[in-house]
Amino acid sequence: MASGDLERSSSPDGRDSMAGEGGASANSLEELRRALAEAEARANGLRDQYLRSAAELENVRKRAQREVENATRYGLEKFAAELLPVKDSLELAVASAGQADANSLAAGQEATLKLLEKAFAKLDIESIDPLGEPFDPAQHEAVLMQASATAEPNSVLQVVQRGYALHGRLLRPARVIVAKPLNRTDADLPS
Repeated sequence: MASGDLERSSSPDGRDSMAGEGGASANSLEELRRALAEAEARANGLRDQYLRSAAELENVRKRAQREVENATRYGLEKFAAELLPVKDSLELAVASAGQADANSLAAGQEATLKLLEKAFAKLDIESIDPLGEPFDPAQHEAVLMQASATAEPNSVLQVVQRGYALHGRLLRPARVIVAKPLNRTDADLPS
């Protein structure tokens, strides 16, 4: 064998290796080390990014929890602020009840009712007054059925107590008297 020739030898696992490639395998080993260092650096960067994302997510969760707690704690603040003028008006009416005449008391009650209606409007509390409308069990509570010759059957004949809705959600159903058709016995009865 000449000195410039390379010898092939077989490794125990059956792969051939070239003797005399000391420089090439050193380069290959250096390349692997460099690739490993790059992979480790990339993994460390991704780990840092993950930890920052997890911390940010935890901060968002805590902030949302605080906002929910504050909304629960202070959610009625706007409602209470709108009702304060109504309370003031009622206190004034009670304080002046002994000296006031019936007309001024009635005027004070009307003013107080207007203040309350204004507060309800600002808070999007709507009155449900279904007189003459078809009975709706989702919005109305029937307290009585009454025969009527003039009203449509199953329509609201009389509103006993108005209902209210907040932002379209029912707070209290309207309590109503519902019309029913006249029976033969009802028609025979004197009015």
